[in-house]
Amino acid sequence: MDNNKQTVIVTGFGPFGEHMVNASWVAVQELQKLGLGKKVDLHVCEVPVEYQKVQSLVPSLWEQYHPQLVVHVGVSGMATTVTLEKCGHNYGYKGLDNSRFCPDSQCCIVGGPDCINSVIDMESVCKRVSASGLGVTVSVSKDAGRYLCDFTYYTSLYLSQGRSAFVHVPPIGKPYSGPDLGRALQAIIREMLENQDQEEEEICCHHLHSMTSS
Repeated sequence: MDNNKQTVIVTGFGPFGEHMVNASWVAVQELQKLGLGKKVDLHVCEVPVEYQKVQSLVPSLWEQYHPQLVVHVGVSGMATTVTLEKCGHNYGYKGLDNSRFCPDSQCCIVGGPDCINSVIDMESVCKRVSASGLGVTVSVSKDAGRYLCDFTYYTSLYLSQGRSAFVHVPPIGKPYSGPDLGRALQAIIREMLENQDQEEEEICCHHLHSMTSS
């Protein structure tokens, strides 16, 4: 593997409920066709809509690839925009998954914090993508819905100390096509990587300044 490359994992969900074709996985497959450029090693993965599968799959992705960033994508039947989620929540999981299962604890990580924020500045990413003339409306949310989307996001945030992101997409054709969503994901993830690089530079500069001024 090229050490100069950034490794990025993007996941989408499989079918569930009324979503026999899950727009999130369609969008991720469209992104895979486009890629993220020569400097990014992109891996995609379809996630089953099952709590126990998420609990084993998400840690294995972090352990196997040691990615710079993991972006989870999910569908929201209520969404009309592409929505960037700022945080994941630990408690309140009462909805049954595809296996008719729900955690007894109704939480992701027993003893974990109530809420974990992504290190990525979603407001900034939203602003920059919106200004790029992409033709897809992007918004920001603080509530990923207390189902498999939120559960997956919190689990990933917990494992990565915040180096994860979640993007909700509307169903295909309401109003965007699969290729539209793929282009939106490409633009969003590029901005997220840029945002992450800037944050790391600021932390590094602050650390050097602290060392030289002490």
